[in-house]
Amino acid sequence: MEKAKVYFTKSLTPESVVEIYKKLNHELKGKVAVKVHSGEEGNQNYLRPEFMKPIVDYVNGTIVECNTAYEGQRDTTEKHKKLMANHGWSKLFKTDIMDEEEQLELEIPNGKVIKKNFVGQHLQNYDSMLVLSHFKGHPMGGYGGALKQLSIGVASSYGKRYIHCCGHAGSYEDMFHQDQDSFLESMADAASSVVKYFGDNIAYINIMANMSVDCDCCGVAEDPCINDIGILASLDPVAIDQACIDLVKQSNDPGREHLLERINSRHGMHTIEAAKELGIGSVDYELINIDE
Repeated sequence: MEKAKVYFTKSLTPESVVEIYKKLNHELKGKVAVKVHSGEEGNQNYLRPEFMKPIVDYVNGTIVECNTAYEGQRDTTEKHKKLMANHGWSKLFKTDIMDEEEQLELEIPNGKVIKKNFVGQHLQNYDSMLVLSHFKGHPMGGYGGALKQLSIGVASSYGKRYIHCCGHAGSYEDMFHQDQDSFLESMADAASSVVKYFGDNIAYINIMANMSVDCDCCGVAEDPCINDIGILASLDPVAIDQACIDLVKQSNDPGREHLLERINSRHGMHTIEAAKELGIGSVDYELINIDE
């Protein structure tokens, strides 16, 4: 089989995001949802909307988000919309809280742990999706990249709890007391349902900058622990996340050990392994450096 293509550039500019997307030679048709992380209030590491503007404009996309399952400034639509305005998203783009009204159920017949996924109902208003991820660590998943954006990111508030609780709508506290590998497999299951929903009409960009061990969902997050690495683009969500982790491993930055400890201590690679087994991507990839 042909290896998955993952494009890479060390250039971390808004214009470089557009250039690497063009290398995919894959037009996202119709109405395009651009999935980002809007950043919890107080978080200093999330990628700013100004950085995203050229690529969102290029695909004529709508910034999409879903409400959170934890208390904060994004757990209700009213608060989330206010934060989207305060962080500048709604000033620059069309924005959509996809679970503002209802949720949409996606079936996962071959799911390892969960057999259905609950996403924001507005997902059905879009023909294509650009998954625009900030690659970094994560307190529960080990790392956050394309697969987390597809799963927890696209899930409704209820759906987020459902994934975290491995197939039942547990309480907030229940989310933190599940078997870790089962939780990661639930994320892979959920990600697979979104990939299958869009088919070929989906693409992925991971931005390796401001890499803390904590997620953008943390109101109080650690500062970045490793120097910026670059931008990656692919049509394969498994390959792009694997490539990001490999680049961290290959880095000679002393901060890489802190980030790798977070990934490994949470079994972060298991999400990639599960997603591969579900058939939504490959860990066998070719890294194409567009700077050379």
